[in-house]
Amino acid sequence: MRVIFLGAAGTVTGSKYLLDTGQRKILVDCGLFQGFKQLRLRNWAPLPVDINSIDAVVLTHAHIDHSGYLPLLVRNGFKHHVYCTRATRDLCAILLPDAAHLEEQAAESANRHNYSKHHPALPLFTVADAEKALARLRPMDFGSARELGSALQFDYRYAGHILGAAMAQFTWEGRTILFSGDLGRPNDPIMREPERVAEADYLVIESTYGNRKHPDANAQDVLCEVITSTAAKGGSVVVPAFTVGRAQLLLYHLYRLKAAKRIPDLPIFLDSPMAINAGEIFLAHPNEHRLTATEASAVYGIARQTQSPDESKAIDRMRMPSVIVSASGMATGGRVLHHLRVFAPDPRSTILFTGFQAGGTRGAAMVSGAQTIKIFGEYIPVRARVQNLEMLSAHADSDEIMSWLGHFRRPPKTTFITHGEPDAADALRKRIEEELKWNCVVPGYRDEAVLDS
Repeated sequence: MRVIFLGAAGTVTGSKYLLDTGQRKILVDCGLFQGFKQLRLRNWAPLPVDINSIDAVVLTHAHIDHSGYLPLLVRNGFKHHVYCTRATRDLCAILLPDAAHLEEQAAESANRHNYSKHHPALPLFTVADAEKALARLRPMDFGSARELGSALQFDYRYAGHILGAAMAQFTWEGRTILFSGDLGRPNDPIMREPERVAEADYLVIESTYGNRKHPDANAQDVLCEVITSTAAKGGSVVVPAFTVGRAQLLLYHLYRLKAAKRIPDLPIFLDSPMAINAGEIFLAHPNEHRLTATEASAVYGIARQTQSPDESKAIDRMRMPSVIVSASGMATGGRVLHHLRVFAPDPRSTILFTGFQAGGTRGAAMVSGAQTIKIFGEYIPVRARVQNLEMLSAHADSDEIMSWLGHFRRPPKTTFITHGEPDAADALRKRIEEELKWNCVVPGYRDEAVLDS
């Protein structure tokens, strides 16, 4: 058995791991590369493995950097099943068509305004491609094993992180390999904690925050200060939020702050049809989060939900302070770009990010102090206050990863550290080697590893 690292190696995005037993080839995750252009270009290049040789895809969760390549995989010939949890299936049903719609919109805008180097500019994939990919999804329950043929089987464990997020453990000829997916946090206010695992022969662990600890500051205290001080200046707070996970957590904190009368009674907008739909899916899977039905309904009632483009545009014409929660979390696309074009030049306003910002994204640039950002071919000045609430991250930090690893009864033969920038992955490697005395490897893009018995 061997594993080939086709993504999330040397970077945070593009998660793809090919598990090859000699009789079966399984693609674990099927994500898009995001961020730097040299990474995004990999999305356009042929997958460095024969698509017809892949027998199945196993998704850990619905985020686009783990699922977004599926429309391309299916368009290019993949004809087999894509396994996922039930909530992941429901979330993919909104995330993949939306990603495709944004691709189509971007290509159309580039052609209309002639700011692309390609003539004509084409979308990476279309809504029709996304719909065909969705037809391949086969949902399954946590804890139920699935046979993949030739004595290979796998099952899902709770990973926390977002709704439906799972670890995938494979068993073949007495060997086990566990893919962590994105590991959630043990004390998330709304998501269940990651399931503890006692043993695996091989482990693939994410390292997004492998070199960092999340701030100890109370998220509601910081939100209260930001909103109150921004409103006092007459500005608005624009929150580029990850549609699945962060938007729901933000609404929870805003609900608690309003209930306690800690922030002004200003309008709160959830300006993302995808986040609105994700909220309905959240309510439909009560066993995967900590909120009661009453609490969940109250949280979702705190914001004015704007579905249409006209409603979204009307927000930007308001003359009173407000909180605008809109996709996407790294400001890579979506309605939030229109809000940034209006509010980023306003020194009274605040742009509030809520988690990891991959290198090469607008979010990373703004958090690093960029004075201008490029939106729709135009450079927009950034005069607003910019802040990142990293304590709202859905990823376990280095201490939380180490705590989770501490539940193993015996060390894996090899621990592969992926899904992190080089400094984060290497810092986690050093820490695991020094504190746990485990054998660790930080694989590079397209590296292969043999998993001995």
